Amino acid sequence: MGVTVYFCRMKKTRSQEAFLRRLVPAGQILRLFDLLPEVSFFVKDREGRFMAHSLTKFERFGIHDEEEVIGRTDHDFFPADRADAYRADDLAVMNSGEPIINRMEAAPENIGSPRLVATSKIPLRDKRGEIIGIAGFSRPVDQLREGGGLGDRFAKIINRLHDRFGESITTGELAAMAGLSVSQFERRFREAFGTSPRQYLLRIRVDAAARMLAATGRTVSEIALECGFHDHAHLSRSFRKIMQVTPTQYRRTHRLDGP
Repeated sequence: MGVTVYFCRMKKTRSQEAFLRRLVPAGQILRLFDLLPEVSFFVKDREGRFMAHSLTKFERFGIHDEEEVIGRTDHDFFPADRADAYRADDLAVMNSGEPIINRMEAAPENIGSPRLVATSKIPLRDKRGEIIGIAGFSRPVDQLREGGGLGDRFAKIINRLHDRFGESITTGELAAMAGLSVSQFERRFREAFGTSPRQYLLRIRVDAAARMLAATGRTVSEIALECGFHDHAHLSRSFRKIMQVTPTQYRRTHRLDGP
C-alpha cells in the first residue's frame, strides 16, 4: 500500500513538472492576479529587481506597461525609508528561508492614506534549492473589515479599532465583543491577521500619528494623546520602533507643505 502511494505521488509530481515546463511564457499564469485588482502581487530577484508584478500595482505612478517596471526596484518608486523597509524584509526572507505571513503594514500609496494591508512573502528557490528571490502579495485590510471569512463579530472589532483607535480598550473587552475567551480571541486574531490585537492597534495608531505629523501643525504631545498614546515619550518609542525614525524626523521629511 505504501509503495503504491509513493509511486502515485511521484507520477503526479512528474506530470506536474512536465506540464509547467510546457508553459510559454512561464509567467503567463501570473496574469491571473490582474483579475484581482485589490491584490498586489510581485516577484523580485536577489537584488530586489522586479521580475513580475500585478499590472495594477503601479497604476498610481501612471505606469500601465509591465516592461516599465521589470528590472527596477522599490527605490525607483517609493520614499527611501519605505523602500529600505521593503528591502530589509526581502533580505530577511531570503537569508532565513522563512516566509512572512499576513503581516500588517501601511498601504504603499502616498502619505495620508489610513489604509493597512496584510503582506505575505515567500522565498523562491531554483532547481538546486538555492534561494534566488522572493514572491509576495498584499491585500487591503479593508476587505477583511467587511467580514470576509472572519464573521460579523470580527468585522465589528476591526471597525472598532479603526474608527475609535484613540480610545482605550483592553484585549479582554475585545474578546468579550467576539464572545470568546481572551486566549481563544488572541489565537484566532493572530491566525487571521498575522499579529496580536495590541500590535494591530499600535500599527493603526502609529499610522494615524504619521498622517497628523505630515498634515498638521499639532505638537507631538497633542498628537500622542489624540492617537491613544500615554504621552510624548510613549508615542516616540512606538513610532521609532515601527517607522525607524522619530516623530520629529518623520515630520521634517514628510510634511505636506514642503520643507
